[in-house]
Amino acid sequence: METEPLTAVQDTDLLPQVGSHLEDRAADLCQLMIDQNRLKPEDLARARAYRDQHGGNLLTLLVRLGLVSERDLANAQSELLDIPLLSDSDYPEQAPDIDSIAIRFMKQQHLVPIRVTDDAVEVVMADPQDPMLLKSLKMATGLQIQPRVGISSEIDNQIERYFGGGRSAMGQIAEGLGSDIESDDEENVEHLRDLASEAPVIRLVNLILQRAVEARASDIHIEPFENRLKVRYRIDGVLQEVEAPPSRSTAAVISRVKIMAKLNIAERRLPQDGRIMHRVQGKELDLRVSTVPTSHGESVVMRILDREAVTLDFAALGFADDMRDAFIKALEMPHGIILVTGPTGSGKTTTLYTALSQLNAPSRKIITVEDPVEYQLEGVNQIQAKSSIGLNFASALRAIVRQDPDVIMIGEMRDLETAKIAIQSALTGHLVLSTLHTNDAAGGVTRMLDMGVEDYLLTSTVNAIMAQRLVRRLDPATREAYQVLPEMVRELGLDELTNASDITLYRPGTSDENPTGYKGRASIIELLLMTDEIRRMVMKQATSGDLERQAIQEGMRTMYQDGMLKALQGITSQEEVLRVTQES
Repeated sequence: METEPLTAVQDTDLLPQVGSHLEDRAADLCQLMIDQNRLKPEDLARARAYRDQHGGNLLTLLVRLGLVSERDLANAQSELLDIPLLSDSDYPEQAPDIDSIAIRFMKQQHLVPIRVTDDAVEVVMADPQDPMLLKSLKMATGLQIQPRVGISSEIDNQIERYFGGGRSAMGQIAEGLGSDIESDDEENVEHLRDLASEAPVIRLVNLILQRAVEARASDIHIEPFENRLKVRYRIDGVLQEVEAPPSRSTAAVISRVKIMAKLNIAERRLPQDGRIMHRVQGKELDLRVSTVPTSHGESVVMRILDREAVTLDFAALGFADDMRDAFIKALEMPHGIILVTGPTGSGKTTTLYTALSQLNAPSRKIITVEDPVEYQLEGVNQIQAKSSIGLNFASALRAIVRQDPDVIMIGEMRDLETAKIAIQSALTGHLVLSTLHTNDAAGGVTRMLDMGVEDYLLTSTVNAIMAQRLVRRLDPATREAYQVLPEMVRELGLDELTNASDITLYRPGTSDENPTGYKGRASIIELLLMTDEIRRMVMKQATSGDLERQAIQEGMRTMYQDGMLKALQGITSQEEVLRVTQES
C-alpha cells in the first residue's frame, strides 16, 4: 500500500517526553562544547536568556547568534551520540530513489536521505536524536532509520543539488534579491543604503565572511569587473577564487561592507579605511577594511584578525630553538633597537607582539604606536596613529618618550624623522622595537643609511636585525616522504645542512578535506647580530652583500637555509621554500 509523502510531524503523544529529552540533550551538548572550549559559559547564558525571552530552540539560537559554528555543533553531536559525521565529500553523486519524504519536509527539518537498502535508509540529519523525527521517518518509509550527523548548511546544499537544480547556498540567497538591486541610480545614497539593508544582501555578505572563516582565510578580496563580481580568499598566503554573488549585486554588497565598516557610502572616488567587529561561528573577528576606486567600482579588501587564533609563542611561530634563544637574548638587552624586516604579510607584527609578550612584566612600562593596532595586549599601552589629526609616528614618539617607558614599539620606521627619534630613544636608555620593509636582514642596515641615518648612530644603537617570511606548513596527515637524488642534494645546498647520506624531503599530499596538502604557516628567519666586526664594516660603507657574507661567517643562518632545515624536518616542502625565498 502506498503512503503519502511525509510532510509534517504530527504525533502528539510524544510531545511531553520529547520536550524533556531535547532539553537534556541540549544541556549535554552545551556542556561538551564548553569542555572542548568551543562554547563560552557566558555565551550559553546569553543564549538561554534570549531563549527564555523570545522562545526558540537553544541549539539553533547558539548557531544563529554566532556563538558556536555549525561544524562545532555537529562535531559535538557526533561525539556525544557516537554517530558518524558526514562532510560534503561523503555524499553519493546521485540521490536515492525515495518518494515517501517530501522535499519541503527535508528542507524544514534539515535532513536528506543518501542511501536505501532493502530494510534501512541512511539519513543525514542536523538533529539526529529527535525521537519524533526518527519515528516519523520510520513510519513514512517503513524502513529502519540509520541516522548520520550532518552540517545544516551542507545538508541544505545537498537537497538543492539532489532535488532543486543544483543551486548553491549563495545561488539560493541571490534568488531573493529584489528586482531593483541592479538599479542605475547609484548616486542616490539613500537608495544604496536601502539596497544594502535588504535581508538577501546581508545574508550574502555574512555567507562570504562565514566561508572565509571556515577556509582559514587571512584576507577577503571583493573585486568588481565589467561583467562579474570576483571574490578571492587568501589562504595560507595564496589567493584562491571562490564562489561570488551575481554581478548585479555588486553595488549592494560593497555598500553593505562599507556600512558595516562605518565608511561613507556616498564617497566612491577616494580610498577609505575602516574596521568591522563581527561575530562569526562563535569567534569574535576584527576585520580591517580597505576600499579603493577602480574602473568598474570599488575594490574591497578585508584583513581578518582572529584574536582567538593568534598564538604569541616563538615555537608555535616556527622559531628553531637556537634562533629563539638568540632573539630573546637580544630582547633582554636594556637598550638599543631591534628591527624586524620583510614584505607586507610576512608576519612581522605577530613576531613583535610575541616579543612584547615576552617582555611584558609588571616591572616594565611598554608603549606602542601602531597603524593600526591589530591585537590588544594586556598590560601594554597601545596608541593608534591618526595622521588626519596630526598624530603620526613621529609626533606620537615625542609624547611617548615623556611617559618614561622601558620598551617602545613602533609599527614601522617610515621616514627619517621617526628613525631619528627612535635612535634618540635608544641612546637614552630605551629598548625600541620596529619594522622595516626590506628583503633581508643586511638590507635593513643599508635601508636606514639610505633614509639618512648617520652610520655612527646606527652602529651605536641597532642590536639586531631579523628578516622573515612565512611558508605554508605541510599537513602532517597527508604529507608524502621521498628520497632526494644526489644531484638535487648539491643543487639545493642540503649537503651543507646535514651529514646524512640518505636525505628525505616531503611533498604535499591531497585529501577531500584539504586538497592543497598545506595547513597553516610557519616563519623562516635570519637573524643578523650587530657584532663589532659588522659595526666596523658599516662605518666603512660596506654593501649589504658584504655585510651578509660577514654575518654568515659569524654563524648567521640565512632564511633559505632555515627554510631548508624545516623542509628536512617535514614542516614544509622545498618547493615552498623556493617560492618564498626565490632562491635558484
